[in-house]
Amino acid sequence: MGRADARRAQARESRRAAKSGGIRRLFTWKKLLGTFFGIVLLGMGAFGALYLYVDIPAANVMAERQSNVYKYSDGTVLARTGKGVNRQIVDLDEVPEKVQHAFVAAENKTFYKDQGVDLKGTTRGVLNTLSGKGKQGGSTITQQYVKNYYLTQDPTVSRKLQELVISLKIDQQMSKEEILAGYINTAYYGRGASGIQAAAQAYYGVDAKDLNVSQGAYLASLLQAPSQYDWATASDTGKRLVKERWAYTLRNMVEMGWLTESEKAKLKFAHPQKPKPAAGMEGQTGYLVEAANEELEKQGVTEEDREAGGWTFTLTVDKKRQQALEKAVDDQLESQLDRKGSKVDAGVQAGATSVDPKTGKVVALYGGEDYIKHYISNATRQDYQPASTFKPLVLAAALENESKTQDGRLIGLNTIYDGTSKRPVVGSDTPFNPQNEDDRSYGPISVQRAMNSSVNSVFAQMIVDVTPAAAKETALDLGVPDKNFPERPAVSLGTMNASTWDMAGAYATLDNHGQKVTPHILQSAEHRDRTVNPEKPKREQAISRASADTVTKALTGVVDAGSGSAANTPAYDAAGKTGTSEDNKSAWFAGYTPELTTVVALFGEGDGGRKQVSLTGTANSGRANGGGFPARIWADYTLGALGGGSGKTFDLQDVERGEVPAPPTPSETPSEEPTESEEPTPSDTPSETPSQTPSETPTTPAPPTDSPTTTPPTKTPEIPPLPGDEDGQPGERPGANGVAPQ
Repeated sequence: MGRADARRAQARESRRAAKSGGIRRLFTWKKLLGTFFGIVLLGMGAFGALYLYVDIPAANVMAERQSNVYKYSDGTVLARTGKGVNRQIVDLDEVPEKVQHAFVAAENKTFYKDQGVDLKGTTRGVLNTLSGKGKQGGSTITQQYVKNYYLTQDPTVSRKLQELVISLKIDQQMSKEEILAGYINTAYYGRGASGIQAAAQAYYGVDAKDLNVSQGAYLASLLQAPSQYDWATASDTGKRLVKERWAYTLRNMVEMGWLTESEKAKLKFAHPQKPKPAAGMEGQTGYLVEAANEELEKQGVTEEDREAGGWTFTLTVDKKRQQALEKAVDDQLESQLDRKGSKVDAGVQAGATSVDPKTGKVVALYGGEDYIKHYISNATRQDYQPASTFKPLVLAAALENESKTQDGRLIGLNTIYDGTSKRPVVGSDTPFNPQNEDDRSYGPISVQRAMNSSVNSVFAQMIVDVTPAAAKETALDLGVPDKNFPERPAVSLGTMNASTWDMAGAYATLDNHGQKVTPHILQSAEHRDRTVNPEKPKREQAISRASADTVTKALTGVVDAGSGSAANTPAYDAAGKTGTSEDNKSAWFAGYTPELTTVVALFGEGDGGRKQVSLTGTANSGRANGGGFPARIWADYTLGALGGGSGKTFDLQDVERGEVPAPPTPSETPSEEPTESEEPTPSDTPSETPSQTPSETPTTPAPPTDSPTTTPPTKTPEIPPLPGDEDGQPGERPGANGVAPQ
């Protein structure tokens, strides 16, 4: 048995030796090395085939999608528009060089030397993906750019392999500068910001070109974990980690020679600002953007151009003055309205346009209570009548044409007219006998006082003396649109259509001594591929300086001692005119100081904006005339816009006083008061034969003063206007509407 056991053991040992020898023969170093190289060659072949198979694709839609940015004149953001993407692509040379280096130091120190890929990092990423560990890390800047611009964020092996191949090709076809620009413009930084320009605005409120090194290092650090590293929402751990990442970035910059140790030592962590909600179209924003877009269309930037994105539009709107205008409307009007409980108040719409009379820049605009609630801009709409704010333009036409009265007297501020209510005009083929406010007759009255009290009968006769055609020509030269503009006497009361924008341009021209002022709201339009320089308005003389300055002199009387007294204050020198249209459907105040021209209007809107209704009863205040809410809004805004006031005064030259009739001889007796008709006559309906001008002439009146005190002798005394009242009548009284029925 012993020998048998020994033989069996020996046999087993022999079998083990044979087996071991067979394994050694199978796995020799030569065979192992050959197998390794075979696998490598196979992999290289597969990769070569993959390299040939995978082409550089077109950019993904999201990578090229950009927003448009609208800015105030000071560069602060007004609004962003676009298809859900907050991005503006900027060229690399717009980013400070040290900020560029901060991104490279944070993400890929070898970027300028590598071939665009990190095989070790990519392999790790693939293994992480296969093992279910989620997103990989270790990609180069080139790989991240490829992922953002050409591919998706899907953590799949196929996407990672595509990224590797495309990165190699991109590195061969593009410069490092192009790749870096693409990377910082496509990366997501948190706070809804894609690209460095949007990130700079979101975190520091500056453009990318104005970032400093510390800010750039923070933005570069953010890319590792945007949500976790946002200082406004980060946990204590997140704040610690982002500070460490920020410091790591700066150390790498020193190591790479992009920053000196002494420069680094002086840097402090750049705490970002608190996040702000994305600017939408609510409030006045939509009206401002809409006005800019309308102007862009005229400048050749179409809706299709804007939809492509990437534009920066800078408006002429002054942020502080815009805020002052909004506050004035809120304080002087909206706070007094009961929009839910009053049918009249519910239909009240305010509009305003404020212009720099030297440049035509629109510095503030009020389009309505809220663009989201009321999309029609009350600042630019042209469906209401400007009413008596047109009367100064009638005077301007008379002065410009050196017109004379029916008895041959040159028209000026001292020229006497018959202010009898319902007085038929003389010298017109179209009969017209408008009623004055509350049917009040003034008898012989100077042009200055007629302007102060907005006497309809005087300006109806004046436009006949000028001729409606000549008055229209002057009005068009000043900027009033040719919209429902008949050449008839009734147009003297502003029966055409115009917007606050239009009237602001006309009044700014008067303010600018007759040199044409065309309101515009676009300051610049810039795109990385295109820049549009807005067409500069022509600076031509619309009317002479003497004519413009004479009208200004007349309008200072309206503010100082007439229907516009609500705008009177010692804080500034002002000129203006009130206006209230037929049936009190609109109420206006158009006025200016030497530095600012502003037109404010109220519109009565009913049936969802489909019809015009009366403003009477607004805020339970009776008749809403131009000397009420509009004048008070104007005064409040102007005071704020001028920083509490201004010492500048009107520089008026060659004011035309006009001619007055010679005083009567002692033997003459005053004529009887002109006969008044019982009812107002529609403008185009024939009336009785027009009466002639009074045969007797009153004594020569004193030149107009701030407070009218001298009245020519007549049986119908001149009645001075009541303070703050359109057409010389209290706003609380019911009465005629200031424009003859049409």
